Amino acid sequence: MRRLALVLLATCAVPALAGRKPVARNAILVIGDGMGLAQVTAGLVRGQLRLESPVVGLSKTFSSRQLVTDSAAAATALACGVKTKNGAIGVDAAGRRVPALVELARLKGMRTGLVVTSSITHATPAAFYAHQISRKNDEAIARDLVTSGLDLFIGGGRRFFDRRSDGCDLMAELEAAGYELVTDPRGLAAAKEPRLAGLVAEEDLPTITSGRGPYLPDAVGTSLSRLPGPKGFFLMVEGSQVDFGAHDHDASRTIAEILDLDLAIARALDFARRDGETLVVVTADHETGGIALTSGSLEKSTVEARFGTKEHTATMVPVFAFGPGAESFAGIYENTGVFDRIRSALGL
Repeated sequence: MRRLALVLLATCAVPALAGRKPVARNAILVIGDGMGLAQVTAGLVRGQLRLESPVVGLSKTFSSRQLVTDSAAAATALACGVKTKNGAIGVDAAGRRVPALVELARLKGMRTGLVVTSSITHATPAAFYAHQISRKNDEAIARDLVTSGLDLFIGGGRRFFDRRSDGCDLMAELEAAGYELVTDPRGLAAAKEPRLAGLVAEEDLPTITSGRGPYLPDAVGTSLSRLPGPKGFFLMVEGSQVDFGAHDHDASRTIAEILDLDLAIARALDFARRDGETLVVVTADHETGGIALTSGSLEKSTVEARFGTKEHTATMVPVFAFGPGAESFAGIYENTGVFDRIRSALGL
């Protein structure tokens, strides 16, 4: 239990991390897209979250050129450890390709996977395997995924693989590369082949309030039953639609997405508790909506939320770390520091 204690995030210079011996065999990075402190607080009012703790730290989300980041630049900071311009995927501010955690993990022989509730070509997951000047290049990002070497990916975005403007059938190419294709979430747990391509929606998955069901926690469970190996694994999980609800000023849906993500976090923490060698980091790419919680009822577990914008904000976001290596996440630092600390914990 002690190894799963949540620790305060404190300032730690990147050079101090260099040369450290690996302390974790595996790492699970959970990203709540758009999940700021207000979103987390609203979830806590509805019930105790698995990430709840009196100790919490903050990450600065600015991109290389703008105070307010977009998901592409923020995800590139988390995935690749560099600040880049808004809209860019897996490249630095000059457009040069930079390696992502997934690629560094593969060089070490680790197994790698991604699970999201959006299209798998959406900005956040794309930053972990693609290298494109623009997040809008979904078809080019899909092409990058085919050659990424990921052992497992689960999300939407099938139309960028089988109904492309160039006429290419990337579904066939995935099969030729040894992936077992699954197009229905109900078939994920039954997949047998070592490599799994779960393209389970045409684009984004349904919202949690419109019938998505336990897809996200179940997909995480499937991933954690498949990825462990002798050299460890890296898994990124995104609750993509926390952001969607906040953009739409739909407080109920935003909170429902937080609670659903927390069920996925529970799967990750349960695995880490049994395993003892897994670092779990929970954070956000940015805050969305400028949410203020202005009223509510503790007795009824309700909150009243007011939105300041339909876009992202520059507000810092929380970071929670559990397990071996968590102590290095102490303080307030740039979002690139999440990459640095995971890389150090795994010895990449």
